Amino acid sequence: MEVGGHDFKIDGALLRIARLAAETYESVDDPEAIRVALRSSTTRIDLFTFMQTLPDTSPKHRYPMEWDNVAALPVSTFDHWWTKQINSKTRSHVRVAEKKRLVVREVPFDDVLVRGISGVYNETPIRQGKRFRHYGKAVQTVGRENGTFLDRSIFIGAFFEEQLVGFAKLVCDQQRRQAGLMQIVSMVRHRDKAPTNALIAQAVRSCAERKIPFLVYARFTYGRKHPDSLSKFKQHNGFRRVELPRYHLPLTPLGWAALHLGLHHPFVTRVPEPLLAFLRRARSRWYGSRHHVSRS
Repeated sequence: MEVGGHDFKIDGALLRIARLAAETYESVDDPEAIRVALRSSTTRIDLFTFMQTLPDTSPKHRYPMEWDNVAALPVSTFDHWWTKQINSKTRSHVRVAEKKRLVVREVPFDDVLVRGISGVYNETPIRQGKRFRHYGKAVQTVGRENGTFLDRSIFIGAFFEEQLVGFAKLVCDQQRRQAGLMQIVSMVRHRDKAPTNALIAQAVRSCAERKIPFLVYARFTYGRKHPDSLSKFKQHNGFRRVELPRYHLPLTPLGWAALHLGLHHPFVTRVPEPLLAFLRRARSRWYGSRHHVSRS
């Protein structure tokens, strides 16, 4: 839904929580005006939540607040990242990409790129132990979903023998204070060429050239989930966990009660992490077995 010039998504059935649809790529400059606009909406919304953006890590507002996090990489120059922010193993991965003739460059958003992205999506239905939500999408859908924020987007392609084997989409916020990795996906069968490391290297270069001071790669950790292979990958590429204030603005009596009772957090956050880890492993085995059977 659109309110006050912003697109919002609403989660929940009983307790309805609104947040910016592109939270990582848009900032909230006037939360009080948004609260008034949401209250006036014909759609019932109980709670509005938003997160402060970099570089402001200290609370600026007097609304109810909790701490959230992002995986952020301060960007000055490419050379500083290369020599000071990553280790020798990561540098070796980027060199492997060059040695294996992987070409990484900024690319325009056009039909050629959309078809290439579709090919990357459709390589495998399983990624990181779970169903890959982009697998099997029509080319038209791929184009529509990747065609957002084009005036603030940077597309980077990784090519092997002229074939797109990985891509990244960066979206800058309105003030160009940070660029968020909206997507970064590479073909599994080309991982020996370290395309994802090469894409991040070019993302750093692209931010440095545009004087964008932060590159953001979603959250560093989610809920009570322990650091996993993805968070370690982010760390090895220079990203660090940065705590940012997340505000909650109740709009109805239900929203106020839910906030004070802690019911605004997803149910999964109440499940012990060891049990969640077990369920994630079971899901990974199930999807892996199902994929193996479907390919045999």
